[in-house]
Amino acid sequence: MENNDIEKYINQGTLYDFYGKLLTVHQQRIYEDVVFNDLSLSEIAENEGISRQGVSDLIKRCNKSLVSYEERLGLIRKFDETKSYVKEIQRIVKIYQDTKDEGLVAKIDELSSKILDV
Repeated sequence: MENNDIEKYINQGTLYDFYGKLLTVHQQRIYEDVVFNDLSLSEIAENEGISRQGVSDLIKRCNKSLVSYEERLGLIRKFDETKSYVKEIQRIVKIYQDTKDEGLVAKIDELSSKILDV
């Protein structure tokens, strides 16, 4: 599996983690079979009693829907921002523990405020 394929599956998995419950149960089942269970379109088509093209079209629609949800809601972007703020706070706390630089407390307060505003 190439790097682009891995990144694609990670991206699909992340989108699904955040927005998968917005898909129908049927869409969820098929999407999970492709992305998480690594079943082929032919296997899914046989299991679901639909055509291979039908499975392919459904996956494309699901991907489009999931991307659209992120574009409108931005939950993944907000989550990533929050993670970066927390990592920065952790880095600053370690420096503070070594230096006791009181200016770092203000920086932690600033980052904490950003998290609460996200």
